[in-house]
Amino acid sequence: MTAPALVALAHGSRDPRSAETIGALVDEVRSTRPDLRIEKAFLELSKPSFQTVVDRLVRAGHDEIVVVPLLLTRAHHATVDVPAAIEAAMQRHPGLKVRATDVLGLETSFLEVLDVRLREALRRSRVRELDALVLAAAGTSDALANQSVARMARLWGTHHKLPVTAAFASAAPPAAGEAVRAFRAEGRRHIAVASLFLAPGFLPDRAAELALEAGAVAVSEPLGAHPEIARTILARYAVGAVELVPV
Repeated sequence: MTAPALVALAHGSRDPRSAETIGALVDEVRSTRPDLRIEKAFLELSKPSFQTVVDRLVRAGHDEIVVVPLLLTRAHHATVDVPAAIEAAMQRHPGLKVRATDVLGLETSFLEVLDVRLREALRRSRVRELDALVLAAAGTSDALANQSVARMARLWGTHHKLPVTAAFASAAPPAAGEAVRAFRAEGRRHIAVASLFLAPGFLPDRAAELALEAGAVAVSEPLGAHPEIARTILARYAVGAVELVPV
């Protein structure tokens, strides 16, 4: 019995660095489970599209697919766009079983990845001292999704024993620059910003630009390809594969 195929489904971006980073992350997953058929796909803006990948898998004989949405929060893309794409795929291929797992989400283990990326940024900027941190994320009109980022920021701050503010690149205040200026108004001068984005693109670039203009001493790169994120993708897949098994 062939194991279900795994499709790592990202949103997509016009920035080619985004698709390259998602590709590197999927390669990381493949290196861990070479026995599985693993594909990357995008909801929009990048290629290959989800429907193209599904067609390819069906032609290869796969009749079960587990989709892991590469989204850090459960907002509009997770609750509307992903289910709509899956429904369209199953309508086009009668008999095909597709199961979407929970989103990648904000696992506490991702704090380790944040730390790795931030240490890289601090080395590049030759920064040795910090007195505040900003956790910059995409932001959404979904208050619960933004609250999950704020919880992540509090956990991160507790770990480092530093004040941390969550900031957002769109849809919700404060912006990264505003968060940095608020800390500077308190007299803090060594403020670093961590990018809680999965891949590069317009929003992380904008957040970094605003933060540096406001006086941040360093801004990290997005999470990118990392073994911990690959492990989380496979953990989500394992749950989805079990749910496809008939009771």
